[in-house]
Amino acid sequence: MSTALCPDKDYQAFLKQGRFMIQRSASSGRYVFYPRVIAPCTGAEDLEWVEASGRGVVYSTTVIRSKPPAPSRNVALVQLEEGPRLMTRVESIDPGEVRIDMPVKARIVQQQDFAFVVFDPA
Repeated sequence: MSTALCPDKDYQAFLKQGRFMIQRSASSGRYVFYPRVIAPCTGAEDLEWVEASGRGVVYSTTVIRSKPPAPSRNVALVQLEEGPRLMTRVESIDPGEVRIDMPVKARIVQQQDFAFVVFDPA
C-alpha cells in the first residue's frame, strides 16, 4: 500500500522492514532525501523509491556534551554515496573520534514503533 501523499509513512514502513530506501527522480536521476512528494528544484512528481547503498562519508560533525553521568553524543551530517545528506549520528565510536570525510556505513535501529538510520565507521 503506497501513501503517495505521505512519503514519511512509506519511509518508516521500509525502515521497519529493515530496508534503507531513498527517493530518485525518474526524469533527472537525482536522489532525494528527506522523503517528499515532489523533487526539489524541478518540481517533478516522478519520485520513486530505491534502495540506498548505505555507504557515505561524514560531511560535518559535532559533539553534544552532557552533564555526567549522561554520555556525550555525536550529531553528524552524512553525505550518502548517492549524493543527499542526512542528519544522523555515528555510533560504535567515541563521539569525539568522529571526523569529517570518515567513511561510514548505515545501520537501521528499531525502537518500539519507530525506526531510524544511524551510521558506524566503515
